[in-house]
Amino acid sequence: MSRGRAVRAGPVRERKRGDSDFVRGFVASACLSAFQNAPRELAAGRLQRVLRHGLQGGAALTAGARAAAQIRRGDYAGALVAAAAGAAGVLLIEKLLGDAVGPATEDRNG
Repeated sequence: MSRGRAVRAGPVRERKRGDSDFVRGFVASACLSAFQNAPRELAAGRLQRVLRHGLQGGAALTAGARAAAQIRRGDYAGALVAAAAGAAGVLLIEKLLGDAVGPATEDRNG
């Protein structure tokens, strides 16, 4: 039996339903998107924009949290993969749910 240094594990935190980085990012980003430059009523196109921003925020926050965890472990390649996956997720959501109108129109109409 080896007499090496004992590794002490930190407390194990059990995840509960809804307790995720994605949910936090989704809610925070959707709240921001819903009320920035918002007209008094939400049209269907605005709801799609809120959904898109919420999904992108969830993906970005999840990727950032995973990358930070990998850096804490010293796994820089894993951090790079997490960041790249998050960027790819945000881009994919943009392509799938992007506005039909251009950015100039969105800036004028909110």
